Amino acid sequence: MAKPIALAFSLCLLVLFHSCLAARQQSQSSQQNECQLDQLQAREPDNRIETEAGRIESWDYNRDDFQCAGVAVQRITIERNGLHLPSYTHAPQLIYIVQGSGFLSTVFPGCPETFEESEQSDEEQQGQGQQGRHGQQGRGQRGQQEQEEEEQRQRQRQRQRQQGQQGHGQHDRQQGQQGQRGQESFEQLDRHQKVRRIKEGDIVAIPAGVTYWSYNDGDQPLVAVSLLDISNNQNQLDRNPRRFYLAGNPQDEFNQQGQSQSRRGQQGRGQQGQGQSQWDQDQQQQQQGGRSRHQQQQHGNNNNIFAGFNTQLLADALNIDQQTAQQLQGQNDNRPQIVRVRGRLDFIQPPQSQQEERQEQGIQRQQGQNGLEETLCNWKIRENIGRPSRADVFSPQAGRISTLNSFKLPILRYLDLSAERGFFYNNAIYSPHWNLNAHEVYYVIRGSARVQVVNDNGQAILDNEVRQGQLFIVPQNHAVLQKASNNGYEYIAFKTQDNAKINTLAGRTSVLRALPDVVLANAYQIDRQQARNLKYNRQETVALSSSRSSQSQRSWWAIA
Repeated sequence: MAKPIALAFSLCLLVLFHSCLAARQQSQSSQQNECQLDQLQAREPDNRIETEAGRIESWDYNRDDFQCAGVAVQRITIERNGLHLPSYTHAPQLIYIVQGSGFLSTVFPGCPETFEESEQSDEEQQGQGQQGRHGQQGRGQRGQQEQEEEEQRQRQRQRQRQQGQQGHGQHDRQQGQQGQRGQESFEQLDRHQKVRRIKEGDIVAIPAGVTYWSYNDGDQPLVAVSLLDISNNQNQLDRNPRRFYLAGNPQDEFNQQGQSQSRRGQQGRGQQGQGQSQWDQDQQQQQQGGRSRHQQQQHGNNNNIFAGFNTQLLADALNIDQQTAQQLQGQNDNRPQIVRVRGRLDFIQPPQSQQEERQEQGIQRQQGQNGLEETLCNWKIRENIGRPSRADVFSPQAGRISTLNSFKLPILRYLDLSAERGFFYNNAIYSPHWNLNAHEVYYVIRGSARVQVVNDNGQAILDNEVRQGQLFIVPQNHAVLQKASNNGYEYIAFKTQDNAKINTLAGRTSVLRALPDVVLANAYQIDRQQARNLKYNRQETVALSSSRSSQSQRSWWAIA
């Protein structure tokens, strides 16, 4: 009796093993075949979500070139006084600020809240004008009416805190009077993790699973392009991009139809209903009382992660009342991902003069790697590559290129990503080259250019003009040639390797220049003089001037 059971069990394990092995081989084979591309295109966004304070646009990640690169890309526009609600993704991302300025904050797990309110009284804080609040920076003094309203709100918040402290003290009186005073002192202060000022030209690196939010306090829209590296090893899910929101009722940012996610949710809820206890069913009916009408109005929308929890259990876990828990779940809240702040967002932000900012930039450039400056809680996640002084390659006749890799921003080594910023003057040429170890995703910021991409068969799979707002992908080892138009060319390129390298075909550091002239003469059936002209006619490195361009002409934006 035991032998047949053991034999059946062994056969089951053998079948399961072969099934898993076949699935893995099929997955690897499909991933390898994803880069068998015979055509590339410069693409506009395929999906667009309008919110009350901005919009989110995304490119279809199911297209062959995106599947080959293993990335998903979004363009996020936050209008004035707009707040992009806290969220995190299952894959690391790089965010480039195309336009505007604002604030961005990340929440690293287990790290202390190093930004905290002063323990001074309200009267002393008001006398100092609350210089630590960012709403006061660069905007002069508030009007008398606004100051009075702010003072009234502060007094109201203090009364609420004192009432909460009294109730909490009665509940925990056995802990002693000294512990109660310490708890009261803690609750009186607002503490949060670091808030960073962001502006045009900044690159921000966000690891997988790290929550972040952003806010536009400027006078113009804050526009950012975000790349999600969904093929990264940090992503343990599938290659479908996901964003998890902690607030609001977000719409599906990547699903163009907006229906499959809703069907999955309905099926999941139907399956959960089976086998539930009477207590669970009662609680579910109680939760859905206020949510059903909202779901009918917002068909196809997702919910934030709090919405999936039982309201009573959530309230118990957070030690809050059920009404507050329902607010966290977004019940009766029709707002999607980007909301408009009523008044101004008032949080702790130390003032920083221009001199301090220059000193900080100088210190960052001089820093070496000693293993202490890049701990988890003080990771540097932002670097500006838009400044002309930041250029790594510069030609007065052609333009400039700025690169950002893990040597300059060490967190990129952990994310395995890098970036490149290019400014090319009218008719200038980016030397034909290929990427040795990375895919490359180009987003055109301004101007236009003619772009050609050639595959391993010598076929031009992309030969087109790309213009502002478009995106195109250059797979690894595919040769690419770019020439700016009469109005110049400006781009940001994301690369799927933290120290991406290129090999050029023209210029002082090209592969042709490194070959002996006799090899060139025999390879191309030319004489040795022609071979030497081929090697030495270009003295520039990467940014090349066109022989037909006027060297004195430059676009106004290229030198901004």
